[in-house]
Amino acid sequence: ESAALALQGGTVIGSARCKSFRTREGRLQAAFNLVQRGITNLCVIGGDGSLTGANLFREEWSGLLEELAQKGKIDAEAVKKYAYLNIVGMVGSIDNDFCGTDMTIGTDSALHRIIEVVDAIMTTAQSHQRTFVLEVMGRHCGYLALVSALACGADWVFIPEYPPEEGWEDSMCVKLSE
Repeated sequence: ESAALALQGGTVIGSARCKSFRTREGRLQAAFNLVQRGITNLCVIGGDGSLTGANLFREEWSGLLEELAQKGKIDAEAVKKYAYLNIVGMVGSIDNDFCGTDMTIGTDSALHRIIEVVDAIMTTAQSHQRTFVLEVMGRHCGYLALVSALACGADWVFIPEYPPEEGWEDSMCVKLSE
């Protein structure tokens, strides 16, 4: 079962950063919830949004505790006891666009899924003598597109880091006709 989980794409528990956490009021509630449960250590696994939100939460932490104390939700002893919030951030992005690691969490399973899909449609494309255009995830990072194009033998690939030149359509049509 653990091997099957490792190949399962996307978040297994279906989580995402909640909309209310984007507001100070939402982060204030989150701080209160952590203090109520005695939690001072967080491990945040996510992409740019989750890690940016975790960093903002860390920056605001002492101010959030002070505000909770001013509102009478926690006492001065709790402010002292929970003065430090330790956060470990793990890049859970599929983009593989983070320095200091060979491959971010999620990249391998995303690439695996892309190759499975290409393998599944290749026979259809060949039997009907058709060309298929696939779009892969990656937002502003072309790593998955580039690596999957290499792995699958794509004839053409577009990546955000290297936008196509003027007249690319004609060049692509010539290449595909060959």
